[in-house]
Amino acid sequence: MKLLQNRTFWLGAALVMLMGATRYQHFGSALTLPDASYAAFFLGGLFLGRVRGALLILTLLLLEAALVDFYAINFREISGWCVTSAYSFLVFAYAALWFVGRWFAPRYDLSAKGLLGLTVATVVAGSAAFVIANVSFYLLAGYFDSMSVVEYVSRVSQYYGSYVAVALMYVGLAVGVQMLSGRVSHAKDAA
Repeated sequence: MKLLQNRTFWLGAALVMLMGATRYQHFGSALTLPDASYAAFFLGGLFLGRVRGALLILTLLLLEAALVDFYAINFREISGWCVTSAYSFLVFAYAALWFVGRWFAPRYDLSAKGLLGLTVATVVAGSAAFVIANVSFYLLAGYFDSMSVVEYVSRVSQYYGSYVAVALMYVGLAVGVQMLSGRVSHAKDAA
């Protein structure tokens, strides 16, 4: 019973469910939400990065990402084209998201300054993750031996905005939920 009243448990469960429900589609569709993985790791670092067992939570999210990918590729007929020797570098991309969120956590509040900082931190974290994932893919996937760096960057850069915008959207939703739960809690205390 005590576990079900634990804020850390519920935040962790929400992040696991969010990533599990959305990881199948990078950009979403009319029937699916876009992939929330970037936001899940960033929010994990922001809200859970300093709790006891934080590295266990990070490890569980990394394992979940790999298991969802395994399931999608083997049982949902999603292409495994991206699963190359570069795939292991997603650990560093996701860790960048987590640790930028963790770093920003003590500076975060619901003031205008705090929300502006959160936006900047989300963009920086998403940018770092995007660069780590794509540079490692270019260097290690084995698909791009005849493609110049300039050509690769021009092809991949078209996806950058979507990755960061989707992360910002989910972080914004999380802030909205936080504000709403604060108002509900405040109303309960006033009653």
